[in-house]
Amino acid sequence: MTIREAITLFGYHQRSDLKARTVQSYHPLLQRFEARFADRPFDSIGSEEIYQFLESLTEKLSKSSRRLRYAQLKAFCNFLIEKCNLNMRNPCNARLLAKAFKAPKQVARRILDREAVDELIYKAKNLRDRLTIELQARCGLRIGGLLKIKASWGNCHRISILKRGSSNLSL
Repeated sequence: MTIREAITLFGYHQRSDLKARTVQSYHPLLQRFEARFADRPFDSIGSEEIYQFLESLTEKLSKSSRRLRYAQLKAFCNFLIEKCNLNMRNPCNARLLAKAFKAPKQVARRILDREAVDELIYKAKNLRDRLTIELQARCGLRIGGLLKIKASWGNCHRISILKRGSSNLSL
């Protein structure tokens, strides 16, 4: 099976089983992969060639974007090996690729202690800022949920927030 045929088969699979955004994210990678390896048989492409392809494709991208492109190409190869019953190892499973495109380390987030949050609330310059910080800290509201709150939900100094679940919250 040539790469062009493989990409066509993978495209049919994507359109029938995956979300449109996922299909869109694969498109640039597969387009460039096809341009480089179009008429070659899938099983003739080695890990060294895939490494060179990914390096040239992602040289100016962030580590997380490089990892995403590697993972997408690896998923494409896994799909072909599984669907076509190929008796071969995924060329993306080479140690060289795994090391070169490993996931970046996540930075641990700093959590504020209760006193620091109370100080932020106390030092807020206006009522809107104070209420914003207080709702996020005390109710666990994210900024998106907070921005959806309407003034009509309030009654003097009391706000009722109805969650889409089993519990209601009243301040």
